[in-house]
Amino acid sequence: MKVTVGRTEHFNAAHRLFNPSWSDEENDRVFGLCNNPNYHGHNYVLTVRLTGEPNPDTGYVYDLKELSDLIKREILNTFDHRNLNLDTEDFRQLNPTAENIARVCWQRLRPHLANNLALSVTLHETDRNFVEYHG
Repeated sequence: MKVTVGRTEHFNAAHRLFNPSWSDEENDRVFGLCNNPNYHGHNYVLTVRLTGEPNPDTGYVYDLKELSDLIKREILNTFDHRNLNLDTEDFRQLNPTAENIARVCWQRLRPHLANNLALSVTLHETDRNFVEYHG
C-alpha cells in the first residue's frame, strides 16, 4: 500500500529573471516585468510530498514534524526573506525561475530522505502559477 503525505510551507523572496548573455532588449522581451533590475518579490507556497509504504510500527510514511524541520533547515532558512539572485549560492549562476526554484528545493531535500520514498515538490509562485518537480 503506497500512501502520499505532504507538508506545505511559505517563504517570501525576491528575484530577477535575467540571462546575462542576452541584450537588455532580449531580456525585456522574454522576461518582461520579471526582468526588473531592482528585483521583485513573491510569497511562495511550497508543498513537499513523500510517497511510500507506511511503517508497520508507527503507521507513518514519514513523520511530518521531521519533514517540517527538514524543509525549514534546507529551504526556509536559506531562501526566506532573501534576494535569491544575490543572497543564495543556489541561484548565483542559475536563473531563479519557478521551475528552477522547485528543482533546487527537490535537490536540497532528496539527500536527506530514504531511497524508498518518492519525493515531489510543488511551488506556487502566485495564486495562479505553479510548477511541480518529481526528480
